[in-house]
Amino acid sequence: MTVLILTSEEDVTADMVVLRLGEAGVPVVRLDPADLTNGVALSGEYARGACRGRLSVGGRLVDMDGLRSVWLRRPGTAAARAAQPSAWLTEESAQALYGMLRCTGARWMNHPDAARRARYKPWQLRLAQRAGLPVPDTLITTFPQAAREFAGRHPDLVVKPVSGAHPQEPPRAVPTSRVAPDTDFTAVAYGPTLLQRRVPKRADIRLTAVGGTLLAARKPVAPDAHPDDVDVRFAPSNAPWAPAPVPPPVAEGVLRYLRGAELAYGAFDFAEDAEGVWWFLECNQSGQFGFVEMDTGQPIAATIADWLAGSGSPQAGLLDDEEFSGF
Repeated sequence: MTVLILTSEEDVTADMVVLRLGEAGVPVVRLDPADLTNGVALSGEYARGACRGRLSVGGRLVDMDGLRSVWLRRPGTAAARAAQPSAWLTEESAQALYGMLRCTGARWMNHPDAARRARYKPWQLRLAQRAGLPVPDTLITTFPQAAREFAGRHPDLVVKPVSGAHPQEPPRAVPTSRVAPDTDFTAVAYGPTLLQRRVPKRADIRLTAVGGTLLAARKPVAPDAHPDDVDVRFAPSNAPWAPAPVPPPVAEGVLRYLRGAELAYGAFDFAEDAEGVWWFLECNQSGQFGFVEMDTGQPIAATIADWLAGSGSPQAGLLDDEEFSGF
């Protein structure tokens, strides 16, 4: 049985997992959907009440019925590197590839439908609330007056993008920034704006969830850090990430979140305040983990490899929580 990894060739984070799978003797096929019709081929036949699909990757033929798991890591746009790329070819190729893979018995990390839904930050915030995770007061609006009233209730705010990275090539990270006290919010009318109460934090937390395994890392904020340095990705700091125990209420909330989102993998970001409360900021369904493993030595890649090499339902019992019905 083979593990299929859908990601770009330059994904060094995936390399770490491929290495672990190789050490365990688990066959791996790595495929970037961008290479469809240009080095990657597929075929699916539906006949006599059965279906059979095949992939050809670098001259290697893979039977889709022989897939034990599919890791939807960071795939490129389908057929983007075809000889004559087009929007039509991209749609046709995506429908063919993902449609055939949905017909297999393989388990997903994460299923395309769950991964797409999990990107929506407003949905993340509501799901985190329902999972019992503390969420800073947040407003997403195009009403300037609503923003002004929110700022009146919460004088110390940050602003961040609703969607995440800016869609250029390659995507550019947009930092979370502190809102100036004299902001009049007129510009809010020109596009949805996410405002959130700033959490005066003593540490940043990255919690990597792989199935039911939770691996948390903590990066302390320097005592003399400037309050405007709110985004850990851009804040100047020499402190390494270090392993951290997960408080039981947080662990319960994260597992409930994963059940509600139907995710097998999630990279959770929290801000730890002076009282030790972990405030939920977001969950990236395909977040990086290499930098955490390098600092902490936590076996994240090996844990992912073990999950991908396993068998059976990835989330047995995750859909029987009535509190999340209808999400």
